[in-house]
Amino acid sequence: MLFSPFPKSIVLVAAFCIPALCQFGRGGLGGPPGFGGPGFGGQPRELKILAQFDKDGKGYLNAAERKAARAYLAATPRRGGRGGRGGRFGGAGMEPALPGPKLSPADVKTYGSEPLYDMQILRTLFLEFEDADWEKELADFYHTDVLVPAKLTVDGKVYPDVGVKFRGNTSYSTVPEGRKRSMDVSIDFLDKSRRLGGYRSLTLLNSAADPTFLRSVLYMYVARQYFPAPKGNWMRVAIDGESWGVYANVQHFNSDETRELFGSEKGARWKVEGNPRSSAGLGYFGDDPEQYKRLYTIKTKDDPKAWADLIHLCKVLNQTPSGELEKALDPLLDVDAALRWLALDKAMINNDGYWTRASDYDIYEDPGGRFHVIPWDANETFRETESMGFGGGGGGGGVVTLDPYDGADDPAKALLHRLLAAPSLHKRYLGYLRDMAENWLAWDKLGPLVSQFQSVIAADVKTDTRKLFSTAAFTKSLTQDDFEPGFGPTAPPSFSLKNFADKRRAYLLNYPDIKNLPR
Repeated sequence: MLFSPFPKSIVLVAAFCIPALCQFGRGGLGGPPGFGGPGFGGQPRELKILAQFDKDGKGYLNAAERKAARAYLAATPRRGGRGGRGGRFGGAGMEPALPGPKLSPADVKTYGSEPLYDMQILRTLFLEFEDADWEKELADFYHTDVLVPAKLTVDGKVYPDVGVKFRGNTSYSTVPEGRKRSMDVSIDFLDKSRRLGGYRSLTLLNSAADPTFLRSVLYMYVARQYFPAPKGNWMRVAIDGESWGVYANVQHFNSDETRELFGSEKGARWKVEGNPRSSAGLGYFGDDPEQYKRLYTIKTKDDPKAWADLIHLCKVLNQTPSGELEKALDPLLDVDAALRWLALDKAMINNDGYWTRASDYDIYEDPGGRFHVIPWDANETFRETESMGFGGGGGGGGVVTLDPYDGADDPAKALLHRLLAAPSLHKRYLGYLRDMAENWLAWDKLGPLVSQFQSVIAADVKTDTRKLFSTAAFTKSLTQDDFEPGFGPTAPPSFSLKNFADKRRAYLLNYPDIKNLPR
């Protein structure tokens, strides 16, 4: 027989919670919680200036138009502007980065038909910008709808006029100029038919808060063993003939991804932007779409039917009695994949995860009307919990004893709160946690895998002058705990990957509800 689904403190909260109030979370009746979604406490909403400065109507800004737009932005105060001053987490007072080694296409191996996300190879992207101050220009256009054109060369093939922009939130704003920042590269910027290895865009991540360079790619690799999730590997990047070192290359959330994962480029897509005060956890706030548009950013056509479908999902999830929930949700949501996602979020302690922030994930409605949740932002996984003062869970900082039910008492995290209240789903969730702990936190399986991954990038990390951590931290962080801090947006992990895996596995497999779970 299983223990109670939630710890006693959580049961007491639930028992004395008035349903009419609880379903609205912290914001009270009538709408989403007051802290809302993008634009307050999280990433600022993208500033739309392209149409204003696109004088020739070509759909992008040429050099003269970008110059005018940059002058405008310099004179216009805005939240989430250029940023990147270093911040309180590591940039301030640190020595400037040195230029990287010179690098040309003749210096690197050229690949042919190998898949773009092959985890055993390290391709090189050569970017050439029009202006020498490309870094300042990208910073000026951060969080706007303007992309900066560049020439891209990969495997000997030239892609003229790709579009580049800086991306991220704290992983951008706390990293000083001259250090590695995350980037989006739009291969189809000016030619919508153009692809690189079958893909229209790249997301290059700077591995903030991750001296191993592995966490984002490793998390997605494990995720794909359980449910549809993005691919990932690593890319070497050279800019204007200088090596900027290794970036994690994680598949972009677009129709390329949905085609691979779900067999269709059609359907509606939403992104839930990173926000420590978000309540975009599929809570129900009534039938007015405007209440949901504050929390979810639709990436496809702004279709009233898509919003109506999302609202219907939220209503069913939140208002169906727990004994009837699985049957009611099955036509609307891939429930099993959602349970596996929630379990992985906890097993590997995703500090930007749904359990703590109810943000940093993607939603896809397939053409048949069924919804799927897709993970994103995994650089702060496989590490102990953090105490950043926002969000949710009570796991505490610097420990691996995050409770499997942490966050489940919060109605704003509706998937976790409601799915775990259904006895059959709750039992399945615990089973997935046990399987993940037994298989993917066992160092005799995980250790050789991460060593293999690290060997792909080790030589380039050693010569990378723009990285956010030292080479010693990269080398030690697999099995040793005494590695140095870096430029990450949060404190670096205290535990090596091995120490985390060993401690987390032991905790989960000895957790009473998991230990006593029938096989």
